[in-house]
Amino acid sequence: MTNETIRPYVLFMFMFWGVGAMDALEEFILEAKSHCYIGRGPKNRQSCRPGSHDLSFQKANFSYLDSYFGGTDFMGQETVWRDEIPVWGMNYYGKILKDDLLTAEMAGRIITTSLQALYQQGRFLGGFQQEVEGFHYSDHSEGSYQRFTGVETIRLNTTLLYQFDYHGGMIRP
Repeated sequence: MTNETIRPYVLFMFMFWGVGAMDALEEFILEAKSHCYIGRGPKNRQSCRPGSHDLSFQKANFSYLDSYFGGTDFMGQETVWRDEIPVWGMNYYGKILKDDLLTAEMAGRIITTSLQALYQQGRFLGGFQQEVEGFHYSDHSEGSYQRFTGVETIRLNTTLLYQFDYHGGMIRP
């Protein structure tokens, strides 16, 4: 999908939802991400799929669900609904590549610290690097929240220890 095919849909969403709706969606995504994984939000008692770990957040007419499987190596999906209609999503897969040099707990601390700093800048997509506990955290992405791909990594010197691939964007009914 090119920017030319996204523009008519975005224009439709502006007309359908009203002025400022797209900004409200982007702000909600950032707030939901901040409350759930980074905010160490409680996992839902009942998972929506057998074996999944689910984190959810609601505000006004938006709702968010991050549902994933695994732990050290994991995959999942984030979805946002507006008025119970799915409007945005992201799929992801993450893996610790050198568990003799990086534990899941260490990776979690590095990621949480780094994403908190990124979210404090009022954004959730890449173009961000930071040193944490002697490790180099990096997040690079292309596109905007409307359509994007990206990769998050943790390195020790030049050795790649962790990689998280993600992609997503607007969902068109």
